[in-house]
Amino acid sequence: MDSAEIRPFRIEITQADLDDLNDRLARTRWPGEVPGSGWARGVPVPYLQKLAEYWRTEYDWREQEARLNEYPQFTTTIDGQHIHFFHVRSPEPDALPLLITHGYPSSNVEFLEMLGPLSDPQRHGGHPADAFHVVAPSLPGFGFSTPLSGDGWEVGRTARAWVELMHRLGYPRYVAQGGDIGGGVTGDLGKVDPNGALAAHVNTDVTAVSLIGGMLPEQVDGLSADEAAHLQRLRAYEADGRGYLQIQSTRPPLAYGLTDSPAGQLAWNVEKFKEWADLGSGDGLPDGAVDLDHLLTGISVYWFTGSGQSAAQFIYAASHAEQDWAPSPTPTGWAAFGSTDGLLRRVLDPAGQIEHWSDFDQGGHFPAMDAPDLLVHDIREYFRQFR
Repeated sequence: MDSAEIRPFRIEITQADLDDLNDRLARTRWPGEVPGSGWARGVPVPYLQKLAEYWRTEYDWREQEARLNEYPQFTTTIDGQHIHFFHVRSPEPDALPLLITHGYPSSNVEFLEMLGPLSDPQRHGGHPADAFHVVAPSLPGFGFSTPLSGDGWEVGRTARAWVELMHRLGYPRYVAQGGDIGGGVTGDLGKVDPNGALAAHVNTDVTAVSLIGGMLPEQVDGLSADEAAHLQRLRAYEADGRGYLQIQSTRPPLAYGLTDSPAGQLAWNVEKFKEWADLGSGDGLPDGAVDLDHLLTGISVYWFTGSGQSAAQFIYAASHAEQDWAPSPTPTGWAAFGSTDGLLRRVLDPAGQIEHWSDFDQGGHFPAMDAPDLLVHDIREYFRQFR
């Protein structure tokens, strides 16, 4: 039986691990590439070499580690699994408990820019009535919620673990937010804990909708010719963009390379930021879409914890789990990022039954990193009615 103990935690990567990372980066065996292929076959070698050199010689892990450790962190064991989480209590006594869950390829480090504004809005230009007690765990097998205790960790089991976590923390009633895998976990909370989960907020984007099999219909009535063409482009993206998911869903030992080579882990994660982040405000490259040090902090956590392997095992288990597609009874708000024409709502909610739906032309699959102010604003706005 698991102990309900909540243990304080600090991130303390050893100097030996840092030296090993730098040594491996310096000794990377770089491949050749087809001239002129650009990003069509993944991350170009010269671009990755530039990022790897910055990671090795300029990026300061100790500075980022200290920044992460400014926020209270804890671990506990639930259903045999080691779970790491941020727990940032608001200075406002009437703050609403908020559980936020990340997706792939991320960890709770993704929420670094949001922890302060959500928990202490007055200090960040907001209203104190919008304050939350923030609980931000890493999914089992991701970040410092490693190693995996065994097989079978997927969305539904994680939702049940999150319910236990919130009850251990003294939050029998709470709201929840998430995107990607975190959106699935958030949606399941209402089915697992209908009396505790007051409401849910989910962020999505065109890439997420395209890559989740079955979400895009063959056709939608009432679309213009341009909208119908856009829908078909999304369906084509679904076929082209699912390679990473098919590999991890069927052959997670790909992670041998991710665990042994930091350049391999860097390439694997950076490619998803190129494909999924909002590149419009930068130069069309991942480090222009999100802060480079924040990006490398997330990848460093993957490297130091071996999350490349265990995150792939989570995805494998999720793809082989029996899915419960019953709708959640919990009120749910949606925020669609990178949605410039409203097509996502017409596809996902043709009858207009979702009470709260926000379209943002900025942001992408990682709004906590490329549009944190917009995501924080929408979370505050939606959850006001449940206080």
